[in-house]
Amino acid sequence: MAGTLQKIAEFRSFAKPTWRPKLSPFCISLTGITQEQVDGAPDFPEVASRFSAFLVQHGLIHPRTGERLMRFCWCTDGPFDIRDFVVKQCFISNISMPPWIRGDVVDVRKLVGALSAIVGAHTSKPTFPRRMSPNIEHQLRLLELGPFEGRQHSGIDDSRNIARIIIELARRGVRLVPNTPIQPGRRWPWMGRSGQILEQYCLTPHHSSFHKAVEL
Repeated sequence: MAGTLQKIAEFRSFAKPTWRPKLSPFCISLTGITQEQVDGAPDFPEVASRFSAFLVQHGLIHPRTGERLMRFCWCTDGPFDIRDFVVKQCFISNISMPPWIRGDVVDVRKLVGALSAIVGAHTSKPTFPRRMSPNIEHQLRLLELGPFEGRQHSGIDDSRNIARIIIELARRGVRLVPNTPIQPGRRWPWMGRSGQILEQYCLTPHHSSFHKAVEL
């Protein structure tokens, strides 16, 4: 919590893909997620419902309306996970974005990059080039937090390491303010009617993100 800078609880669930449900070898190799794990997992709307119950349990949202009862925001490595992927998945699942996920996001990568520039201007420590976007491992190195703990690209391990970074940023006096907007109504060229995917737009490397398994 903000007052104590401690981890209070964790939520983890795989989500069963409903479009192209067979994982690619690349996805399995990158994330460590197996076909058996997602085959036995709930679909995304059920995962969202379970996560909603998790938020209710911890007094963050109203059990009936889903409205926020406390101030909180999402913290992600880069803008993509919630700003883009959750919006896309809600379209594919043909559901509205839950009210508790709307709002702005703290892009932790952006905060660490800005801190790197400030540190580099006043010390001899190395900084990241402006064109470089530091991944979690690089952020941990900059903050002198030691190596990445767990398996990279595992949703739960990525989240645990992001939490380490967030705590350290707060300890250093960095203001943890949202810096990335979510656009629930955003649309991409591959989106047809509600929940319909236009296959002709999904056959290029640019859209390879749809081959990923979902892990919250």
